[in-house]
Amino acid sequence: MLAKAVWCRVARSGAVGALSIALLVSGGVGAHADELDDRKVQVEQNIDHISEDLEVLDDDIKVTDSKLRGLQAQLPAAEQALADAQGRVGRAADEAADLARRVQSAGETRDQLNVKMAESKAKLEDSKQVIGQIATGAYKRGGVSSDLSLLLNASSDGNLAAGMDLADQAMRSQNAALDALSEQSATDENVKLRLAAVEAEITDLKSAADAALVREQVARDDAETKKQSLDGIISQTDALSAELLAQRPRIQEKLRTVEAEQVQVNGEIKERQERLIREEAERKRKAAEAAEAERKRAAQKAAEQQAKWEREEADRAKKAREEAARQKKKSTYVKPPYVAPKPQTAPQTVPQERSSWGLIRPVNGGRQTSSFGFRPTPSGTIDYGGRGGYVHAGVDWGFGGQCGTPVHAAADGEVWMAGWGGTSGNKVTISHGVVKGKALATNYHHMQRVVVSAGQNVKQGQTIGYVGTTGNSTGCHMHFETIVNGSAVNPLGLL
Repeated sequence: MLAKAVWCRVARSGAVGALSIALLVSGGVGAHADELDDRKVQVEQNIDHISEDLEVLDDDIKVTDSKLRGLQAQLPAAEQALADAQGRVGRAADEAADLARRVQSAGETRDQLNVKMAESKAKLEDSKQVIGQIATGAYKRGGVSSDLSLLLNASSDGNLAAGMDLADQAMRSQNAALDALSEQSATDENVKLRLAAVEAEITDLKSAADAALVREQVARDDAETKKQSLDGIISQTDALSAELLAQRPRIQEKLRTVEAEQVQVNGEIKERQERLIREEAERKRKAAEAAEAERKRAAQKAAEQQAKWEREEADRAKKAREEAARQKKKSTYVKPPYVAPKPQTAPQTVPQERSSWGLIRPVNGGRQTSSFGFRPTPSGTIDYGGRGGYVHAGVDWGFGGQCGTPVHAAADGEVWMAGWGGTSGNKVTISHGVVKGKALATNYHHMQRVVVSAGQNVKQGQTIGYVGTTGNSTGCHMHFETIVNGSAVNPLGLL
């Protein structure tokens, strides 16, 4: 019926999707994650606000609407997945860049060590050359030590001081060359060890860098897959939204048809309820007239009986006086006069007005999924009717996809309608007569099957059918309405 929901998720535009992706890539992941959480909560709340039955919508619209709402429910998770993937790409790229810098730094260290190695080699050659010269000089002197040879040469010349000085200089040169050679050899060994360590570090860093590049590429591929998935969802939601928006004229025409149908049905109920009120008023009038006539007849009868009793009492009193007079002549005893009892009147009863409408809940269990009243179209949904919302004329209890729960009559009454009710599916209407001076009827929609028939009198709590999802309904639920004097009122105020 028009009373039911006709909402559907609106897909966000491609521009919004592109903007969200841009935000993710630009690094606003933390703030955007909060926005995603907020939007996810909003989507879930909107889905909760949509009743389980989407009346008025045809099956193809329901399927499209269901797909669209399902895709929109996936959007927050898809965008979050893309944000996570982009984060992994950033971390992998940072790791790879850091390793590349470390490899470069290690290479520079290796180059410096190679330069030092070359310099050390040149110094080593110089030291070896000096030592070689000293060794050559010694060889030429026949293996005699340089200082002794110098002494001998000095003695032949007669210049001993000069020879000793030359010998001292030669000894210092030899010792210095030997020390330089030893020191350079130690330096070369240290540089070789550092160079080997640097070479090993470069090898390890290159291996780690290669692995980091592989991880970065995997992360980029995963991010691209997530982006394509998100783009696909956005594209599908755009297409489904466009498709549903294109159906608005057809849906609005059906809304008008269903509204006219509802007005007609409620008009018929109202006419019958007004007739009930007139009949009740006429019955009360006739009852009052009958009661007044009965009261008058009873009063007349009581008056006649009182007159008769008074005559009889007068006769008895007269006879008593005559008897008393006769007895007086016989004795002095005086009999007390007879006092007749007053006539008894029946106790009056005061009728008590019922303190409630006397209705019971039509189903046991279930969860209230929809309440009574006007509902504005939620933000981000399609307003099919173009009215900014719709009126839900009853209360719904959902059963989580499980049909078959018994439906009970809310009160004693006469079944006015039992059977197929169009968009209402299998439907029962029960008239409960006039309560508190107002005509009351209840409607039960979308039942799986009906087990009563029109014209049948039912008792409160009697099973009249079973919960179903017939008519314009997308889930097993009981839609319950209360009609007072031809108008739908909030059932929760009467239960």
